[in-house]
Amino acid sequence: MPRFAANLTMLYNEYDFLDRFAAAAQDGFEAVEFLFPYDFAARTIAQRLQDKGLQQVLFNAPPGDWNAGERGIACLPGREPEFREGFKRALEYAAVLDCPRIHVMAGIAPACADPGALRDSYLANLSWAAIAASAAGREVLIEPINTRDIPGFFLNRQDAAHAIVQELGAPNLKVQFDLYHCQVVEGDVASKIRHYLPLGQVGHFQIAGVPERHEPDVGELNYDYLFGVIDEVSKACGWDGWVGCEYRPQRGQAAGATSQGLGWLKR
Repeated sequence: MPRFAANLTMLYNEYDFLDRFAAAAQDGFEAVEFLFPYDFAARTIAQRLQDKGLQQVLFNAPPGDWNAGERGIACLPGREPEFREGFKRALEYAAVLDCPRIHVMAGIAPACADPGALRDSYLANLSWAAIAASAAGREVLIEPINTRDIPGFFLNRQDAAHAIVQELGAPNLKVQFDLYHCQVVEGDVASKIRHYLPLGQVGHFQIAGVPERHEPDVGELNYDYLFGVIDEVSKACGWDGWVGCEYRPQRGQAAGATSQGLGWLKR
């Protein structure tokens, strides 16, 4: 079966962030991901990983002003210096955490903005980031996100993301394939796994139930079947990445909410 990583931003919210590493390890996870590490010293997080025998497999580059509603700045003309400084900081964290992948959020397209100018800025920033990450031995990931969860998000579809990867041609630029977002926007998830994974452009998967973004065994997607598809195609093409569990437990932040919802993982 695929290898699963606990998303510590969404899971184990009944604990303080630094205590979530122990909770994930206790439940059998061997790897973790999260959105942002920047509120904590990199060495503090690295010590938690080491203490619990966990691997950090993914986190996000700085997204701009998150509290003000920004969800990335890579597509925003005029923000290039800020983007580069933020990505350099992400690379510093990746080195300490021994994390192979950094997700770059595209950002929300401003109203009335020129789509061509947004795309030019996005591609220029991704090209620069891929070069900087390659020198550090890291991958850059881009993720199509549905506009129900993030209205106006610049990148929404798998075909658009893969076209960008092909256009830029950087071997360390890949797609973060979130099955939840894919189902909300376009569906036909299994066929897309079968099509895109052998191309070598998928760096990471993420999962959540649709439509409420709860456990993967809650909702309209048959994840038992989809995990089998990932496993089958992975073996055929040699893919050895991770599947990030980026969902909100049904019981919210109640004590034991995450652990009690892991029946799907035990299966």
